[in-house]
Amino acid sequence: MAYQPAAPPPKKSKRVLFIVLGVVLALCCSGGALGAFLIYRVAMDATGPVRSTVNTFAGALVERDYPTAYQQLCIRIRDRVSEADFTQQQATEPDLTGHKITGLSVSNQNGLVTGSATVRYTPAEGGATSRVYPLIKEEGNWRICE
Repeated sequence: MAYQPAAPPPKKSKRVLFIVLGVVLALCCSGGALGAFLIYRVAMDATGPVRSTVNTFAGALVERDYPTAYQQLCIRIRDRVSEADFTQQQATEPDLTGHKITGLSVSNQNGLVTGSATVRYTPAEGGATSRVYPLIKEEGNWRICE
């Protein structure tokens, strides 16, 4: 009888390996997406109220609605400057046609919560001018307090 070499072992299917790798990859991707979403939500929860206050203030300046802008100021400034004086001061500023918030930050140092916002205004005569507004949290609301 002639020598017959042993038959090579059958190739193992890699199907199970690919299924397991696909499931692991899908879990990693969905976990990363969920983490990114949660980080985004935390950031928006922290800066959303600040953005709202600054938008109200800057929009009121553009619209020349000075009483609304005045109400966005902190008590310390409102005690020092009357609404009539604020209105008179703002009325001397150039006309504005728009604004855009270009930067926001919120910080908490030893329980003192503060913020900062950078706003770029578009004057009617052209160009652009930026202004940085410091903010404080006062009686649960964000106020501009320069």
